[in-house]
Amino acid sequence: MPTLQHIDVQLSEQAKMSKTAAQLIKTVQHLWFDRGVELVIFRNTLIDKSVAEVLDLHHYTQAFVEKPISVVDSLKIADALLLMGTPPAKIDLGKLTYEFQFESQEYEDIDDFLVSKLMGIEYHSRITPRDVVLYGFGRIGRLLARELMTKTGNGNQLRLRAIVTRGDITNEIIDKRLSLLKSDSIHGEFHGSVIPDYDNKALIINGTTVHLISAHQPEDIDYTSYGINEALVLDNTGAFRDKEALSRHLKANGISKVLLTAPGKGIPNIVHGVNQNDYDLDEHDIFSAASCTTNAITPVLKAIEDTFGIENGHLETIHAYTNDQNLVDNMHKKYRRGRAAAINMVITETGAGKAVAKALPQLEGKLTSNAIRVPVPNGSLAILKLNLKSDVSVESINACIKTYALEGDLVEQIKYSINNELVSSDIIGNSAPSIFDSNATISEHPKSCILYVWYDNEYGYSHQVIRLAKHIARVRRFTYY
Repeated sequence: MPTLQHIDVQLSEQAKMSKTAAQLIKTVQHLWFDRGVELVIFRNTLIDKSVAEVLDLHHYTQAFVEKPISVVDSLKIADALLLMGTPPAKIDLGKLTYEFQFESQEYEDIDDFLVSKLMGIEYHSRITPRDVVLYGFGRIGRLLARELMTKTGNGNQLRLRAIVTRGDITNEIIDKRLSLLKSDSIHGEFHGSVIPDYDNKALIINGTTVHLISAHQPEDIDYTSYGINEALVLDNTGAFRDKEALSRHLKANGISKVLLTAPGKGIPNIVHGVNQNDYDLDEHDIFSAASCTTNAITPVLKAIEDTFGIENGHLETIHAYTNDQNLVDNMHKKYRRGRAAAINMVITETGAGKAVAKALPQLEGKLTSNAIRVPVPNGSLAILKLNLKSDVSVESINACIKTYALEGDLVEQIKYSINNELVSSDIIGNSAPSIFDSNATISEHPKSCILYVWYDNEYGYSHQVIRLAKHIARVRRFTYY
């Protein structure tokens, strides 16, 4: 049983670690707001984190990544990055800290180490900020607005300039838009300031003016009259789904690229991390970010396909109900979706199984799919039953996904969960589109497996949209993962 003296030592050590975490937070904020340098720790952002959250992230690092990194070690690297005048970048502080522990003897000092690791950062930092217009302001549109304004930093990447909606923009409408942005029943309060500007029909978000524009047709808007030029439109309405309809955005003055936040026809459907480099940005002006389910399963399927090979399989997605469904029984153009969403499990269709092939052509015709809408407002689960070309086990499957979650092109897309108590509410607010439930993996036959992939169908998907938007706008900073 711990003695009083032992407890005093523990409390003293905890106070020391908390103070160090607070110093780390200060350095993280300086790097972000003054330099445009975003620090993460094994893909988990350190921006806007509390002392307790920073310490918890270091515990996570030791438990999952199995890297003995302390907050003291992290602070040394972060302070060195600040002193060396690091240009805009996104840097994994955890990876750097761990590498320095084992490679420090190969370098003269910590500065020599960082210069070697971050070679090429100056070239990648030469980016031109890009204006962004949100066309539609529903669930995804508001989350995009939150994230864009939270991560604006010094404004050297994406700049939210306008939000387009239908109908008159009265003072009452401005107040309602403001309220929906500020407060969210699922994602909580927006931790920033939102002030109405009635005279200019705008919202002042974190001190920046975002115009509210009313339009019934995309081509009718002259964005240049608002000082908006060469902008990227993020179409969140769902009203325009094919190349011809989405091309109407390009007829408006001030628009150069369009990104649809839904599956599209006749345009590149992209799952960022998987196939964004398959398309020449100079040849295409209109893109699709696919669906939330496609973004959830494709990274995991790529890892499995590349490692073991997939013969065929079936996807069943247990999906949160959406605004498309009815609160009470009523007419609906789709079968079953007319029944009350909050008290029924509803079988419906999903095109995610076929849509995967647009990002992974080698899986064309190999996957069937279906969906069940369930009475939760957010947080979904994809179940993948796969027949493979190679012998596998639970251990080999999990080892494969863990590797992809830590190294390579899919580190932002796959989060590997070791939590054996994981439920749907736990994954709300997770920026990864795929949360792999390692404790649920099943493999009872040598060449088959059943995988469980959770996803926040709103928040995780929105982050994928922004990753793709940065790629299309050519404002992706140097990254070190």
